[in-house]
Amino acid sequence: MFSVSKRPTIYEIQDLYKTKKAIPSQVLQFFLNRSSSIDKSIKAFNYYTPKLAESKAAKLDEILQIYLEKYPQDSWFELLQKKYPLFGIPFSLKSIILVESEIFNAGSKILDNFKAPYSSTVFKNIDSAGAIMIGINHMDQFAMGSSGETSDYATSRNPFDTSRTAGGSSSGPIAAVASGQVVFSLGSETGGSVRQPAAFCDVVGLKPTYGLISRYGVIPMASSLDQVGPVSNNVEDNIIITRVLAGEDEKDQTTVDSQSLKDKLDKMLDEKKSARRLKKLHSTTNPLKIGIPKEFYIDGIDPIISKAITNLQSKLKDLGHTLVDVSLPLTKYAISVYYLTMPVEAAANLERIDGVRYAQQQDNYDSLYYEHRNKYLGEEVKRRIMLGTYVSSAGYYDAYYNKAQKVRELARQDFVKVFQEVDVLLTPTTPEFPFKLGEKSDDPLKMYLSDVFTCGINTVRIPGLSVPLGMFEVVDGEKDIVDIKSVETDIAEDGKTVVHATEIDSATSNVIKLPTGCQIIGSELGEDKIFKLAQDIEMITSSRS
Repeated sequence: MFSVSKRPTIYEIQDLYKTKKAIPSQVLQFFLNRSSSIDKSIKAFNYYTPKLAESKAAKLDEILQIYLEKYPQDSWFELLQKKYPLFGIPFSLKSIILVESEIFNAGSKILDNFKAPYSSTVFKNIDSAGAIMIGINHMDQFAMGSSGETSDYATSRNPFDTSRTAGGSSSGPIAAVASGQVVFSLGSETGGSVRQPAAFCDVVGLKPTYGLISRYGVIPMASSLDQVGPVSNNVEDNIIITRVLAGEDEKDQTTVDSQSLKDKLDKMLDEKKSARRLKKLHSTTNPLKIGIPKEFYIDGIDPIISKAITNLQSKLKDLGHTLVDVSLPLTKYAISVYYLTMPVEAAANLERIDGVRYAQQQDNYDSLYYEHRNKYLGEEVKRRIMLGTYVSSAGYYDAYYNKAQKVRELARQDFVKVFQEVDVLLTPTTPEFPFKLGEKSDDPLKMYLSDVFTCGINTVRIPGLSVPLGMFEVVDGEKDIVDIKSVETDIAEDGKTVVHATEIDSATSNVIKLPTGCQIIGSELGEDKIFKLAQDIEMITSSRS
C-alpha cells in the first residue's frame, strides 16, 4: 500500500513508480477516490473522464512493465522519464482546452453537452508525455470573471476557506491543484486568470510568453492576449510542464521558436535532480538584478501583503540578488488598455457562439441566435460584448480601441527598456487576499481591479509567474489591523511563512490564515530567469522541494 501527501508533486508520484510501490492504474484510482470526496465542498470539477483515464492508465501499466523487463535496473526509470516526463501523473483541464469527444462548455449552458470534435495541441503534448487526465474543471463563463462566480454550473471554492473565492477565471484548475485532487492542471490566461487565483490558493501559476505555447484547440476569448498556463504545487513541476508544452505548432501561426529556452529549462531540471541526489538545498549560483517597479507598489495594497513583499526583498538581498528601483510610467494605463482591447476581441470571438452551431441544429436561425444568446450568456459576458461592440464601432474606434493599441505598443517599449537594466521584475500578484463569495458580484469595476497587477503584461506579450509567499494571519471581519508596525514574520512547523498581526481587536474580529503570492515578470522568452528567482523564493518561503 502507498500514501500520497495532501499537496503532491510530480517527483513524489513518480517516486512511487520508481520504487515499485504503485502502478499508474492504482495511482489513478487513488486520485479519483480522493477527488470524489474532496470536491463535494470545493467544486473544482465539472466533469470526470474515467473511461479516458482508465484507458490511459492501462497503457501506462503496460509501458511500465516493458521498461522494467527490457532495461537494466540502474537505468530503466531514467530512460522512462526521458521519454515520458509526466509518466503516470494525474492532471485536469480548464473547460476551454479541448479533448476530442469530451464535453467542454466553457462554463456556459449555451454550450451544454458540446463534445469537442478534435483535441488541443497542449492536451496532445501532455498526453504524449504520459500524464493521465482525470477530469475537466469549472471556470468563469467564457473565461470572463475574476472569482469563478460567473459559471452557469458551479462556483469553485477556495480550499483554505470555502466561503471565499478561488479566484478566476481558472478557478477550477487552481482549486483542484491546491486541494490535492490532481498533481497539476492547465488553465488559461487573458489578463491574470492563472496568476490571480494561483496567489489566492497557494500554488504556482505561469502566464508564458505569448507564442511559447500553442492556442490551437483552446476556445478563444481575446486572441492577442490568451495563453495556456500550467498550475502546480511547486516551481520544479511548473518547469517540467512548461518544457513539455513549449514549442512551435503548425496549427497556430502565433507560436515562436523557443528551442533556446527549452535547452535552458532542461539544464535547470538537470541541476535540480543533481541537487536532490546530493540532498542540497537550491542556492543562488547566478545572482539576478531584480527590478522593483514603483507603479506596482501603490496605495490600496493590503498592508500585510505589502509587509510580506518587503520582507522577501530583504531576504533576496541576503541571498546575493541585487534590487534596483525602476519605473514603468505607462503601467497606470494597463487596466484601461486591457479593457479596451479584450472586449473587442472577445465580442468578435463570441459571434460564433449562438446556441445553434455548436448544439443540436434547429430551424429559424436568426430568431434563435438572439433568443439563445439572451437566455444563456451571463451578465458579465453581455457586458463585455456590449463594451467591445461600442469601442470598435464607427466613430469610436480611433478614439478608444486604436488609441489603446498605440499605448499598448508604448508600454511594450517601456518593458523592453527596463529589461536592458534588470533581469526580472518583482511585484505583488494581487493587492488583496481572497475575498468572500458575493462580495464583489454587484460591483464590476471593483472586481476588475483584482487584476490590476496582472493584466498589463498580457498586452505586452511577456511572461509572469505567481509564486506562493505562504499562509498569513488576517482579520476575518470588519475590524482592521490597529498598527501595521506590529506585524511580525516567522516560519511555521510546516515550513510555510506566517505573518502575525499582534494588535487585533479579538473581541470583534476573527483571525484566519489565508495565502497570497508574489509575481515575477520577465522579458519575452525569459521564463528561465523567472523560474530561477522563483526557486529562490520557494526556498525562502517553503520547505517543499
